[in-house]
Amino acid sequence: MTRSSPPPTQQAANNRDPTLIPGLPNDVAAVIITLVPYSHHPRLKPTCKSWRHFLSSQTLINLRQSSPNPKSQSHLLCVFPEDPSISRPYLFDPESPAWCPLPPLPPNPSLYGLCNFASVSVAQFLYVLGGSHFDARSFPLDRPSASASNFRFDFATRRWDCLAPMISPRGSFACTAGDGEILVAGGGSRHVVFGAAGSRTSSAERYDVARDEWVALDDLPGFRAGCTGFLVRNEDRREFWVMGGYGGSRTIGGILPIDEYYRDAVVLELGDDRERRWREVGNMWGTRERVCLGKVAIVEGDEFHVPKVFMLENDDIFRYNMDINRWQKESTLPRKGDSSLGFISLKGELCVLTSLDGVESIETRRPRPSDKVGTLLIQIYNPENKSWRTVMTRPPFHHLDFGTAVLCSIRL
Repeated sequence: MTRSSPPPTQQAANNRDPTLIPGLPNDVAAVIITLVPYSHHPRLKPTCKSWRHFLSSQTLINLRQSSPNPKSQSHLLCVFPEDPSISRPYLFDPESPAWCPLPPLPPNPSLYGLCNFASVSVAQFLYVLGGSHFDARSFPLDRPSASASNFRFDFATRRWDCLAPMISPRGSFACTAGDGEILVAGGGSRHVVFGAAGSRTSSAERYDVARDEWVALDDLPGFRAGCTGFLVRNEDRREFWVMGGYGGSRTIGGILPIDEYYRDAVVLELGDDRERRWREVGNMWGTRERVCLGKVAIVEGDEFHVPKVFMLENDDIFRYNMDINRWQKESTLPRKGDSSLGFISLKGELCVLTSLDGVESIETRRPRPSDKVGTLLIQIYNPENKSWRTVMTRPPFHHLDFGTAVLCSIRL
């Protein structure tokens, strides 16, 4: 006796909605799978076709971002160890802890050695902007040039897309994202291979994420590269802050070039179509306090609160007081770092990353280190209760120099 096959309409429904967990409705199963940390998704996708389809869908992203359950979202750290076109970036979840690889950036056979680029996240997208690289078609070959490229990674499709380039090419620039836009200012063509020289620019731009369009803003008061940028929301006012960096240079003995660093910040008010000018904020420290701005991390506030701005200088963390325009000491690292340090905010906390089993910087990486994977020490500081905790992990890559690596945070 032959068994009758189900009607075609039922077959189509089964194909459209494959069972995620046998015995459970798909909407309930989807909520359960949504609670799995994002960093574990690549290991779950081979389980079955239905899981692979669901874990690669826009539905999953929408459920995670709209769920009121905080456990349904993962706050992830994205690490770019080197040129992302030859060395793939990785996501790290400190709560798991687990690593998740991302596809490398689409390569260009004529361009190589990308560095000093910026990476920011907007919703489910990760952007890689600008940078400095070498062009095999240019002469001389050892002269770096700035890039205006704009790449976007979609976590739903897991694909890189090349979008509208910036109006002005730039690397080592101020960059921040928020409210469906990306703001950039300053920058130049300096490359990590060369500790000095390179061009500078004063241009600023705003990128509309929905329209894929760049619009020029008022130029900075002067040429500025190596600077930091962040967005301040205060009631109905939004401001783009640009801090530190270097502008001009001088030489010692007429031979050795030395950068002249900015000690101030400049602010551009945003919000309407009227022409706005940058206003200058005075010096943030005295001549004997420090030479230049350290690494800066921003702890975002809610919609109507000013973000908290922190700086890592050697083994100390400083907090910026906007009322008095001064940096005030906040805390000291429990474990002193004897190598380059990474500094970034994640989920309202400050993460200080140290690569143990030392890795030499790019200038001293001769001979090549062994292939033994070292340990990554992450010291996490909570500004609210002023406490420290530590996470240790073995990264999936061999070499990590935080003097050249790029860090970014994203919530999925």
